[in-house]
Amino acid sequence: MNTKRFGLLAPLGAMLGNLAIAYVLYFLARIIFLLVNYSYFEQGLTFSHLMEMLGGGLVFDTSAILVTNIPYIVLMLLPWHRKENHTYQQICKWVFIVINGLALAINLCDAVYFRYTMRRTTTTVFSEFSNEGNLGSIFLTETLHHFYLVIIFAILIWGAWKLYIKTGLEWKRLRPWPYAFTVLLSLVAFAPFVVAGIRGGFTTAVRPITISNANQYVNRPIEAAMVLNTPFSLYRTIGKAVFVVPDYYADAKKMEAIYSPVHDPSQTILPSDSSQTSPASQASEARDSSFSKKNIVILIVESFGREYIGALNKTLENGHYKGYTPYVDSLIAKSVTFSHSYCNGRKSIDGMPSILSSIPMFVEPFFLTPASMNHVSGIASILAAEGYQTAFFHGAQRGSMGFQAFSRATGFQEYYGREDYDADTRFGGDQDFDGMWAIWDEPFLQYYATKMSEMREPFMTAVFTASSHHPYAIPEKYKDVYPEEGIIIHKCIRYTDMAIGKFFEKASREPWFNNTIFVLTSDHTNLSDHAFYQTDLGGFCSPIIIYEPGNADRQPEIQDKIAQQIDILPTVMGMLHYQKPYFGFGIDVLNTPAEDTWAVNYLNGTYQYVKQGYVLQFDGQQSKALYSLNDSLMKHNLISNHKVQNSKLKVQSQEMEKELKAIIQQYMSRMTQDRLTVNSEK
Repeated sequence: MNTKRFGLLAPLGAMLGNLAIAYVLYFLARIIFLLVNYSYFEQGLTFSHLMEMLGGGLVFDTSAILVTNIPYIVLMLLPWHRKENHTYQQICKWVFIVINGLALAINLCDAVYFRYTMRRTTTTVFSEFSNEGNLGSIFLTETLHHFYLVIIFAILIWGAWKLYIKTGLEWKRLRPWPYAFTVLLSLVAFAPFVVAGIRGGFTTAVRPITISNANQYVNRPIEAAMVLNTPFSLYRTIGKAVFVVPDYYADAKKMEAIYSPVHDPSQTILPSDSSQTSPASQASEARDSSFSKKNIVILIVESFGREYIGALNKTLENGHYKGYTPYVDSLIAKSVTFSHSYCNGRKSIDGMPSILSSIPMFVEPFFLTPASMNHVSGIASILAAEGYQTAFFHGAQRGSMGFQAFSRATGFQEYYGREDYDADTRFGGDQDFDGMWAIWDEPFLQYYATKMSEMREPFMTAVFTASSHHPYAIPEKYKDVYPEEGIIIHKCIRYTDMAIGKFFEKASREPWFNNTIFVLTSDHTNLSDHAFYQTDLGGFCSPIIIYEPGNADRQPEIQDKIAQQIDILPTVMGMLHYQKPYFGFGIDVLNTPAEDTWAVNYLNGTYQYVKQGYVLQFDGQQSKALYSLNDSLMKHNLISNHKVQNSKLKVQSQEMEKELKAIIQQYMSRMTQDRLTVNSEK
């Protein structure tokens, strides 16, 4: 097809026709994204709402298409008649196909990656995996698993190649000056439309649209991924300031009275005073003044979401659900855990700061932002100052995921990785490497227990497991023991559960065992086959299990409280009766009344705040939704037209919003001012 009949406007006509092809590619990529991840979006997906999201998607597609195709637009509207030759036009065609083929490939890749993050990929992904040497293998594995997307990609690119529109002009037959004037005029006339398209509109009130603008077309935060496209998310986050301080509270003292992340355990809080204190400081009983130097062992289990644990899902599948973690089920029977518990992010690099430093993920992973250069404290640094020996264990190569750098920054004195395991002749060395990420969980957890027995007490350690991770493989000798069942991760969960059981079996024979507090949690959640765990909040359901074998007074129970990863640091400090001030965004959940426990997380521009039986969704400007925690599928938004229907819920919503604003402003201001330690308060 060519546009010769348009005369000197043929370059403009051909360019517009080809940009229309790009729109088709983006549209089809969005439909494929929806089909691949349909279970995450089917709730409330009426035809009219789908049209609303697709219409919103056009705004972001326009911005992405115009930004990425600027080289093509300039080439096509260059006011030089000699460019109307075969070679130049072939170059234009190749530039168009390569640019839009790459955009299509990125969108299709994110159709797969979405289920792990529940959002569109941003530029932090490059920092996240910058130290990994196995990305080629991962990409190849995923390509084989999703070969149908490769076929679709090839068909769509072939179609774009065949449908590509040529100008049909021949430079030798053109008059240079009329051609140059007409094409230049076309360029000048089209330029305002390019600027407006990139910005998201023509009016002066329109600022350049950002990722958060997608929320105006959705009913649930997770749906923002449907409206956005990945090229837009990537280029909009290049060099952007991650943390922007809101002005909810002009009076800092008022904000501090509502919420402060600075804990001072020496200030005894009585239950009757709890309503007058901030969520980060409330405690229902006076603490023993003697510091108890118990060992602290934290197991961060890859992708080990609550969904897989039978003991935490007694009502799932009408009470018939057994789960995939028989050992952890038995551990829960001896431990303290919570009826509602959440992770504070959706990636492994979110889990580390949340669990070990009580820093949640807002907007982007903390240690992929400039704020990662701030002074940071954590369980390790606090306890190292009290004479503890500290060590972090991760079976991957040193530098993987940035864990070594973060562990060192937060006070871990030693780091043990794949190289250290390989150098220890008591173990199997690199024969125990899984071929992709790290040492298999079973041998590495045995190594972990062995190394702790060589440490001086008291010690504080943390281990980050790896086997329950993409590409979801288990050792060859266990493939008949843990066959494929349910979804692909389930066999890995069974394997890792077994490895945890053998770890505790070995640890229980060591002299330090009864003087140790164990905390088991996951870094984040993962693949799901239950609707409850695919909701905006369900995607953050992680276990928090506290096991203290040497304390007969610590009764096993599932407490009816809300807990989150950032509560681990304050809770451990409370269990040790630590009396000095320390920093942490969470609370001591064991010593906080149930009605004052809470959790917070961030998803696609929306903050979710859980407290007193409700979850509030707040977009940074206003509350968008309020759900009862009993509404497990989040079907009934109690806010209609931004007004809660009855007075009791209105007060609840307003109080939660007030507290959440204080948390957000404290977080943003401290990130930008390097105030993430107690010393920074002086």
